[in-house]
Amino acid sequence: MSPRAHRARARLAPGTRQPVRLGYPRMTTLAGRCGAAACGLLLDRLAGEPPADAHPVAWFGRIMERLEERLWADRKGQGIVYAACGLVLGLLAGRLMRSVTTATAVTVAGRELRRVARRAGEAAAAGDLPRAREELPALVGRDPSGLDASGVAAAVIESVAENSVDAVVAPAFWAVVAGAPGALAYRAINTMDAMVGHRNERYGRFGWAAARLDDVVNYLPARIFAALVAAVAPKRAGTVLETVRRDASAHPSPNAGVAESAMAGALGRQLGGPLRYGPRPENRPLLGIGPRPTPVDVARAVELADRVERILLAVLGLAWLLGARRGSR
Repeated sequence: MSPRAHRARARLAPGTRQPVRLGYPRMTTLAGRCGAAACGLLLDRLAGEPPADAHPVAWFGRIMERLEERLWADRKGQGIVYAACGLVLGLLAGRLMRSVTTATAVTVAGRELRRVARRAGEAAAAGDLPRAREELPALVGRDPSGLDASGVAAAVIESVAENSVDAVVAPAFWAVVAGAPGALAYRAINTMDAMVGHRNERYGRFGWAAARLDDVVNYLPARIFAALVAAVAPKRAGTVLETVRRDASAHPSPNAGVAESAMAGALGRQLGGPLRYGPRPENRPLLGIGPRPTPVDVARAVELADRVERILLAVLGLAWLLGARRGSR
C-alpha cells in the first residue's frame, strides 16, 4: 500500500469507511469566516492601524484621486463609472489578499476611532476647547470653529456612533458574508463615499453612485449596531429601540440616523440639531429625548462603542467555535 493510501486509511474511523473530519473549519465556510473576522477585530484592538504611508486604504485613496481627475464631470454617468472602478479594485485586492483575518484587520479602525474620540472628549472636559476643536476634523466633516463644549461633545458622540458602523460592524459583517473581497470592497465603497459622496456643487451628481452604494452596504450593519447597543445597555434597550423607531427616519442618512438614534437612546441624551459644513449650514433633526450632551458623556459613548465591539467579537468567536465543533464530528 502506498504512503498516501496509508495516510488516507489512518483517517478512517475504526470499522467504517467514512473519513473523520479533522481540524477547524476552512476559511471558505461561514464559521471559518466568523473566526477570521474575529481575529481581525482582535488584531486591530491589540495593534491598531498600519502606518498611514503603508495603509492599503491610503493607497486606494491616492488611486481614486487620480481616477477622479480623469473622470470627473458633473454627470451621474461619470460617477457610476468611477464607483464601478473603485468597487472592482476593492474586489480584486481582496482576491489577491485572500486572508480574511488580514482583510478585516486593515479595514476596521475601532481602536483609532475610540482613541481620537477619547482625546477630544478629555480636552473638552478640561475646558481646552481649541484643542478639542483641533481633534474634530479627524472624526467629522463639519466646521468645528463655532462649537461650544456641548457642540463638541455632540459631534464626537455622533461620530463614534456612525463610525462604529463604518469602521467596526460593517467591515466585519462583509468579511463574514463574502470573505476578504467583501471586506475590501466594503472599504472601497466607504472610502469613495467619504471622498465624493457629498451634497455640494462639485459632487452632487458625480458622487451620487458612491453615496448610494454606501447606503446599501451599510443598511444591515447599521441595524446590527443598533441591536448590539440595545444588548450592551439592557436597562435602556426599550428606549434605544423606541428612539430608533421614532427618530432615525428623519435623519438625511438612512444609516447614520439609526446609529446616532441608538446612541442617543442608550445615553439618554439629545443629539442632532444645527451644524455647518464649511459655508453651508444644515439643520439636522433632533434625535433622542433628554438634555444636550456634555464632554463627560463622550467617555460614556466611547465605552459603549467598545462594549459593542467586544460583544461582536464574542458572537463571531462563538460562531466559529460552534462551527469547529460540528466540523470535527
